[in-house]
Amino acid sequence: MLVAAAVCPCPPLLVPEVAAGAASEMDVARAACTDALGVLAAARPDRLVVLGPAEQDGRGAHPAGTPGSFRGFGVEVDVRLGEGAPRLPSERRLPPSLAVAAWLLERTAWSDAPIEGLGVGEPLAAERCIQVGRDLATRAERVALLVMGDASACRTLKAPGYFDERAAPFDAEVARALGTADVAAIKELDSELAYELKASGRAPWQVLAGAAENAQLTGTLLYEDAPYGVGYVVATWS
Repeated sequence: MLVAAAVCPCPPLLVPEVAAGAASEMDVARAACTDALGVLAAARPDRLVVLGPAEQDGRGAHPAGTPGSFRGFGVEVDVRLGEGAPRLPSERRLPPSLAVAAWLLERTAWSDAPIEGLGVGEPLAAERCIQVGRDLATRAERVALLVMGDASACRTLKAPGYFDERAAPFDAEVARALGTADVAAIKELDSELAYELKASGRAPWQVLAGAAENAQLTGTLLYEDAPYGVGYVVATWS
């Protein structure tokens, strides 16, 4: 059963070495993520499942010990998702979203429950996402989710997806739904609109919605902003 969830953004810029001279611009978001992980720890889960958007080569299971890296962003920072030796081929690596999650967990010295990762394909249909969530909720008596994903990437002219007037209303509804644990609203997010706005979190959020169907959790919004024209949301469900 799902007992807690934390929703965090997944830009590699959360890692100070990647952000370099602009690292301080994400200080508030980092602090909110740390607070969100504290809520997960306080729930005393038996298992933590980390979800994040992934391209084809990063989809599927990532067991404890799977390595990740930010070397592709020009910095020598390596991470590992929890402890242990992965049971997958040695060339298997975390997708960027889960590498950011691993960095956050290492930063807070997570040791409260065994970890596993799941890379979710961004095009995955809502119905499939919801069913995946339902299945995850049965993985242990007390399951916690760390859900990585960004809102729209079209909030300003300099945003990765350029400016789209639909982006701000979309992000506002996402922040409201995540901040109030509105399961029904998250299930109903428009996947086509999310794709057009380059909102990478849509599928992981809908996995969360499936897992939380019968959990009766309460949401708290810890952070919502778009410092680089990309919507970032931090929220907790407990």
